[in-house]
Amino acid sequence: MSDAQKIKPVRKAVFPVAGLGTRFLPATKAIPKEMLPIVDRPLIQYAVDEAREAGIEQLIFVTGRGKTAIVEHFDTAYELEATMHEREKSLDVLAATRVQPGNLVTVRQQVPLGLGHAIWCARAVIGDEPFAIFLPDELMIGTPGCMKQMVDAYSQVGGNVISVLEVPRSDVSSYGVIAPGKSHGNLTEVTGLVEKPKIDAAPSNLIISGRYILQPEVMDLLENQEKGAGGEIQLTDAMAQMIGNQPFHAVTFNGTRYDCGSKTGFVEATLALAMARPDMGDEVRAMARRLLGL
Repeated sequence: MSDAQKIKPVRKAVFPVAGLGTRFLPATKAIPKEMLPIVDRPLIQYAVDEAREAGIEQLIFVTGRGKTAIVEHFDTAYELEATMHEREKSLDVLAATRVQPGNLVTVRQQVPLGLGHAIWCARAVIGDEPFAIFLPDELMIGTPGCMKQMVDAYSQVGGNVISVLEVPRSDVSSYGVIAPGKSHGNLTEVTGLVEKPKIDAAPSNLIISGRYILQPEVMDLLENQEKGAGGEIQLTDAMAQMIGNQPFHAVTFNGTRYDCGSKTGFVEATLALAMARPDMGDEVRAMARRLLGL
């Protein structure tokens, strides 16, 4: 059996959505940040759509208090659908919000101990399978989507695959950064990882951009992971220990990333996606020109 045949498919994805969304208060006092809309779709929907395009079957939401709206969004809304049907309104707009029974699982992160801890909370559902991770704050727009690009690469090299983007070196201290090895096209060998390095100590300007495919062994490392940068259990620290023991590569995403964890990034994404839509793009561009006095 060839190495390619031995590579297990990626069928599960973890979505860490337990954060409090304090940057967007007071909007997020009663509404999860992940449910804030970019035009007419909540942020979490974009991540789920990207996962489905990549062949992901099971969605695992790591949630906290006040996050039930995320699960309800992907549930069947019988009253709403019945009313729309009676009024002869199309239900196609709701198609993407439906998840087959058993394909959506929630687990609780009871204490906010960082991204690594949030991923570890999903260990029982992951079992011994490779899995994807989506950080919904990172809105990745491309054709094909970011995770599909990663899954295509993973099917060739196996192991662990992360998404990276090139940024100005002045920005690297805000992100996880890779130490690059050999490159072939958009695929780069990862020889090291550093979480939020100082500018002069950063091994490159290639930052981890919110999408991962990891082998289940990372859960064993997170089990005893000590706190790292920011006093939190960092996923990057656990991944760094896997380098040299398993294949580890980075895919440079061919597309556009919007940082929807910041207000300005959220507004940028809303404007960009609105202008790209054929049903409203012309009106939005005209509105922007009017507001700018152009």
